[in-house]
Amino acid sequence: MYDLDAALLAAHAAGDSHALVTLYRAAADQTSDQAARAFYLTHAHVFALELGHPDTAHLRAALINMGCETPL
Repeated sequence: MYDLDAALLAAHAAGDSHALVTLYRAAADQTSDQAARAFYLTHAHVFALELGHPDTAHLRAALINMGCETPL
């Protein structure tokens, strides 16, 4: 996960929101800790919302399925 952490830091430093969506989603996929998964997916979702990213709805659905977001 160290390489992923370094990539996240670099993407933040560069202001690369598209990369941040991908990287936070990858981090969520790599952890078995549900709190960490929720943290990473929430960050991916926030950056996706800001961009109008095509994965926004999928990320929100994942958070809803985890009980971390409420359906409308």
